[in-house]
Amino acid sequence: MASVIASSSNLLHFLPSSTDPPYELLKENPSLSLLSKCKSIKTFKQIHSHFIKFGLHNTQFAVSKLIDFCAVSPYGNLPYAVSIFDSIHNPNHVIYNMMIRGYSVGSAPKSALRCYVKMLFFGLEPNSYTFPFLLKSCAKLPTAQTGKQVHGHVFKFGLDSDVYVHTSLINMYAHHGDLDDARMVFDKSPLRDAVSFTALITGYLSRGYVDRARELFDEIPVRDVVSWNAMISGYAQIGKFDEALSLFREMRNAEVAPDVSTLLSVLSACARVGEIETGDWIKLWIEENRLDSNLQLVNAMIDMYAKCGNLHTARKLFDGTKEKDIVSWNVMIGGYTHMSEYKKALEMFRLLQLNKVEPNDVTFLNIIPACAQLGALDLGKWMHTYIEKHYHDFPNETLWTSIINMYAKCGNIEAAKQIFYGTKTKSLASWNAMISGLAMHGDASKAIELFSKMAKEGLFKPDEITFVSVLSACCHAGLVDLGRQIFKSMVQDYNISPQLQHYGCMIDLLGRAGLFEEAMELVERMEIEPDGAIWGSILCACRIHKNLELSEFAAEKLFKIEPNNPGSYILLSNIYARAGKWDEVARIRTLLKDKGMKKVPGSTSIEVDGTVHEFLVSDRTHLRSEEIYMMLDEIDTVLEKAGHVPDTSEVYYDVDEELKEGVLCEHSEKLAIAFGLISTKPGTTLRIVKNLRVCGNCHTATKLISKVYGREIIARDRSRFHRFKDGSCSCMDYW
Repeated sequence: MASVIASSSNLLHFLPSSTDPPYELLKENPSLSLLSKCKSIKTFKQIHSHFIKFGLHNTQFAVSKLIDFCAVSPYGNLPYAVSIFDSIHNPNHVIYNMMIRGYSVGSAPKSALRCYVKMLFFGLEPNSYTFPFLLKSCAKLPTAQTGKQVHGHVFKFGLDSDVYVHTSLINMYAHHGDLDDARMVFDKSPLRDAVSFTALITGYLSRGYVDRARELFDEIPVRDVVSWNAMISGYAQIGKFDEALSLFREMRNAEVAPDVSTLLSVLSACARVGEIETGDWIKLWIEENRLDSNLQLVNAMIDMYAKCGNLHTARKLFDGTKEKDIVSWNVMIGGYTHMSEYKKALEMFRLLQLNKVEPNDVTFLNIIPACAQLGALDLGKWMHTYIEKHYHDFPNETLWTSIINMYAKCGNIEAAKQIFYGTKTKSLASWNAMISGLAMHGDASKAIELFSKMAKEGLFKPDEITFVSVLSACCHAGLVDLGRQIFKSMVQDYNISPQLQHYGCMIDLLGRAGLFEEAMELVERMEIEPDGAIWGSILCACRIHKNLELSEFAAEKLFKIEPNNPGSYILLSNIYARAGKWDEVARIRTLLKDKGMKKVPGSTSIEVDGTVHEFLVSDRTHLRSEEIYMMLDEIDTVLEKAGHVPDTSEVYYDVDEELKEGVLCEHSEKLAIAFGLISTKPGTTLRIVKNLRVCGNCHTATKLISKVYGREIIARDRSRFHRFKDGSCSCMDYW
């Protein structure tokens, strides 16, 4: 195909001919200029009609530009490119190369090979532009067999010495995991530049051969930024974040300027290990080099600062970003959730809604855990409904597991069961979430039954998390013998080495059963050093069973491990008080005062009409505080008539009995319940979440409140759920 020239309306019209007209004549046509500025397929079709009107489609050069736009441009359309290609009489090798490139970029690697075969059939010889994209297509095929045949063609046409073809061969073999063949191509060629080194390094890293990749990296005579990026990102992708940051420091010392890819990898590594100093350096470098308009980098910085705990700087960057995308919102919401700022995470989600930004699955993966932690069931339900409506068939199993976990932690275990049993494709994580949820709710028999079903039917092999959940179920129900069996089975049948959480469950189980000798024997047999949680379990068990001698031993261990944790000092003080050792109580209180430590304040939250309300002990900051305390007085009067007498033995401070009773009556959970009673209709279930263990006095009082007011009250403390109904609790007073 070529053209001859005729004149029409001051513009040349090109007729079919055996050769293309001179380039100087073609380039003057305004349609080519319009094509270079085209940003949509709709506009392209209009330009295409102009090409036909003036006969440009009769020239190979102009048609190649059409193919280039359709096949390669991000605004193009590959099927449209195919229709143009099929209409060309005798396309040249440039047009074939463009079609092969278009197929390689898309998801039709076999079409690229068919195009290549057709090219050979019509007698056109491939060149150095043909093979890089053809080999890229081969890399997308299931095996390297076809790639090896193409490799033979590379030799046949004498292109094995071309640097781009050489690198493409290495990439193709490396992609298929044929690293020996990739290394052979590399070793047998004199074309060892930074690009070919990097191709092989990337191959080694993709298969986990980090040491080989590093050896090869160290051999590169002159490393460019791409080489550094490959090694740094390789370290980051396999979780070797310290090595990634160390290599980045080497890169800076070598005075190689980082690019956007470098900065993204390093910021990710900083976020994972909390390396804020390097993050600060990158922020300054980005600002100095005027890259602060790059949204990818800004989002990465927000993520890094948030995960490093500097939420102020993260929020400042977020607020200063004019053109935010969904990633910007996700990293900010995720940052608040990561740092346990759950209320702020919910506030950010509401701001997202007000800005009419469409959430995606990552948004929900970040915000649903915040709902779970706060017990925000209404908001969690709304999210579940939204997901079902917009992502009903969404294959993200993690998202559905998160919803199961949310319902369980918000106290609606029946909804969690419904999601779990209604999910077609379950993962091990979803089984673990359901078993854990049942355990938290004190339904040990159902939790163990579900565990047995999973194990016996061979659906999934239980992992470390599974056994933590099952042992936790035994612990909540006091099932000592079964707990021993499961712990033994975990080690012997599943070859899982016990971790701190497994030991913690068993020691807590034994301690609460008063089996201190067996518990301490297990501590001595531990292959890892006991942590504060384990000694804390022993100390709590000593409080229950009034074991003063062991409590002092456990407390001393705790003071060494967690010298700044006031909880252990207060617990020991309470044990001394119960034993009447007031001198020791005074000593511990003085020690606390001298160290400047204060007890973590108890707080309880309750969700009403989609808003989470939080209360502290004797809290009077709520807008409806006067009404709350009036209801509290009513509760106290009703409870007194029902025969409830506050147990002041748990308030060990040197105050009179009347003041002790006042302190107990104003505990945060009672304030939350009072607010729930005045804010909801009679018969509405109240769900509260407390950050500490519920005290015995409030536990007894809540049982009576549930009976007197005819309310079901579901309370989650730091370790389990209590379902109060008709004057009794699901924990059977064992917690």
